Amino acid sequence: MPKLSFRCAKVAARTSSLRKVRLRTAAVAAVVLSLLLTACGGGAAGNGSDSKPVVLTTFTVLADVARNVAGDKLTVESITKAGAEIHGYEPTPGDIRKASKANLILDNGLNLEAWFGQFVEGLDVPHAVVSDGVEVMSISEDSYQGKPNPHAWMSPVNVQIYVDNMVKAFSELDPDNADVFKANGDAYKAELQAVQDQMKSSLSAVPETQRALVTCEGAFSYLARDAGLTEVYIWAVNAEQQATPQQITRAIEYVKANKVPAVFCESTVSDAPMQQVVGATGASFGGTLYVDSLSEADGPVPTYLDLIRHDAEVITKALAGAGS
Repeated sequence: MPKLSFRCAKVAARTSSLRKVRLRTAAVAAVVLSLLLTACGGGAAGNGSDSKPVVLTTFTVLADVARNVAGDKLTVESITKAGAEIHGYEPTPGDIRKASKANLILDNGLNLEAWFGQFVEGLDVPHAVVSDGVEVMSISEDSYQGKPNPHAWMSPVNVQIYVDNMVKAFSELDPDNADVFKANGDAYKAELQAVQDQMKSSLSAVPETQRALVTCEGAFSYLARDAGLTEVYIWAVNAEQQATPQQITRAIEYVKANKVPAVFCESTVSDAPMQQVVGATGASFGGTLYVDSLSEADGPVPTYLDLIRHDAEVITKALAGAGS
């Protein structure tokens, strides 16, 4: 009897092993089938017969604007995540795989994405520069002097040009829905103009003697131009080496000389350098502004329109003397 039990146990063990082999074989077959489908286009994002074309943007602000134009006709994704710093971003292998499966890539241009040229090298995917046609402002200080200020989206007027470029690119990608993209773009441009008018109106409440916008990065040239503010910053463009003693001293001297009531910093960098300005001048820290990235959905700026509204409100309250 014990021998019979032993034999039964061995048979059961063999049966279990065979089942495991069959399961592993089935799993491997499924993976191979998936890879074959992907290689043939069936598994690639946007290439399946039931899939929408995929548009990939370099950062979250562009993704939000693009979704307003695309509506439900395209799938829009961002390479960088909410809260990411865009200038010195280092693409991952996963980013490159995602880009290789996209049908269109949108970038800001104006030297914003220093990594973009190498990123798209070798990719057979069309891309469009959404800032084409914008009246470019130049950086006036530091080693970037004379180069274009890339933060053109900080003007809702400029973003209306971004929208036109997206409508054109999307219509070329998906001609059957060109009328939809045009209608979506026109509706969104009306919203952009309303936010622009609201921003100018609110910032007009800031007294003439306090209309200086002092920030960490020089990312507000276009907003300051639209709102009639004087822009001052510690460094011109986010980079690995920033906030030198000379830059901080220059900001301190300006704040003291002009009795600037409040200063600001952006969400994607440390505000420690600006806190030195606060400590040396007695100006208040007016708050955190958003430029290069949106927040998560439950944060203060989940959309581009929210970003402009938020920044205008924070600046107005702080410079008008109501800041914390």
